[in-house]
Amino acid sequence: MFDLTGKVALVTGAGQHVGRGIAEALAAQGAAVAVNDIVETRAQEAADAIVAAGGKAMAAPADATDRDSVQAVVAAIEAEFGPIDVLVSNAGNSGANPARPASFVDMDPADWNQYVDINFYAVLNGIHAVLPGMIERGSGRIITISSDAGRQGINMGMSIYSGGKAGALGFQRSLACEVGKHHVTVNAVSLGMIPGDWDPGPPKGIPLGRYGEPADVGPAVVYLASDEASWVTGQILSVNGGVYRNV
Repeated sequence: MFDLTGKVALVTGAGQHVGRGIAEALAAQGAAVAVNDIVETRAQEAADAIVAAGGKAMAAPADATDRDSVQAVVAAIEAEFGPIDVLVSNAGNSGANPARPASFVDMDPADWNQYVDINFYAVLNGIHAVLPGMIERGSGRIITISSDAGRQGINMGMSIYSGGKAGALGFQRSLACEVGKHHVTVNAVSLGMIPGDWDPGPPKGIPLGRYGEPADVGPAVVYLASDEASWVTGQILSVNGGVYRNV
């Protein structure tokens, strides 16, 4: 069950944190994984770690917000591993620049693009690059890593980030309807709080009583990438410790 042997997966933003956990989980199930990251050394280190653990991986450095770069890296992956069966659009947050939480009314419009480009346009770039091949072959798995910020909203000064995530969710629902006839599934995983190198304080309002970890996300992605999820499309799978708001 959940055997991905023979599958080729591309995970964007996979040089660290959640993306790296996803790449490692896919590789552990037998997939050949292309580790994308805007920082080449991170991509290479993550790919090397997968290989050292007995998996199959390659570094695929590129800026996910640059359509030409994405097209080029997809071509390189296909030359090395073959056609891409699974795309996990994980690159997000604020992209290459640090996040600067602020109320929308106080934001400089010049800062909007960094959130929209990485959380929405980067998703479009990756899908547009791999989708023709998936349609031609009559199979494929497209998985977008989203956030409860886009699904239900948060009060953390990240409204444009939330908008970018919500845009990707709305897009993937309609795309699932478009490509279902080609046996290509399109789903999203909506994450709750998974701290990185910062301390958000004690968890509040999380039924399971803790923040998430990168290892919590990989199994959900493995399921959606597998043959066992062949009748699941256009869905949002929440991985958030049980947080629910009726909005």
